[in-house]
Amino acid sequence: MSADVATPSMPQTPQHTPDPSPERPRVGLFLIPTHRRRVPLVDADAWHGLDPHRLAWLIRHYTRPGDVVLDLDMHPTVARATCYLHRYPAILVPDGDATRVRLTGVRARPERIRRLTDRGVSLLLAGLPRPGGDRLGLRALTDAMDQWRRLLRPDGFLLTRLPAQSPQPGQVSARSLVITAARAAGLRYHQHLPVLLVPLPETEPRTDPATAAGTRPALLDGRHIPVHLDLLAFGSTTTDQEAANA
Repeated sequence: MSADVATPSMPQTPQHTPDPSPERPRVGLFLIPTHRRRVPLVDADAWHGLDPHRLAWLIRHYTRPGDVVLDLDMHPTVARATCYLHRYPAILVPDGDATRVRLTGVRARPERIRRLTDRGVSLLLAGLPRPGGDRLGLRALTDAMDQWRRLLRPDGFLLTRLPAQSPQPGQVSARSLVITAARAAGLRYHQHLPVLLVPLPETEPRTDPATAAGTRPALLDGRHIPVHLDLLAFGSTTTDQEAANA
């Protein structure tokens, strides 16, 4: 998958569903669009730090026109990008002891809406950890992933935004934990998407043996300055070959 989304406007052309072949590369670096280099990428319209332009690119890449896009965080930018791309935005609402998918801002006959929701969600977006939780627990996360998987179409995708903090010494990384939980819930690990927040430097002194030792790290309050965020994509189906290799 192409990692550079430097296009002049939000794309609207149809996009194929990503190839679920296990031979696909697991990492796709998301570069900063060239026309956005002078504009701050993190703003009030960002979804968990992901700017609206690249968010729209992801929605277009993982869905087709007429698909349902479910955002667990009910972020207005997701709804606007989804409508712009001629998809149907949806949220999860309580329904007695369970929950159900409800389309938002859609004018259609009840039977049309029922058909759209009954066939399942094509793309589900979720920031981690979920509101109300201060950490990622494997059991709770697996249970949540299992519930989300049941909402997806057979060819649907789950897109998660990982927490920004780094793991403490001796702890399992959030990425490994989320991948483990997703696989235990029956989801297929599709791709890791590091998304750059700042332009890459022309030169990096820390990679040069002659200057690495004398180059001080860039720190903010004693921590490395964040230069990227991590997204993980999972598919709702697993191929026979992937199941055999799991």
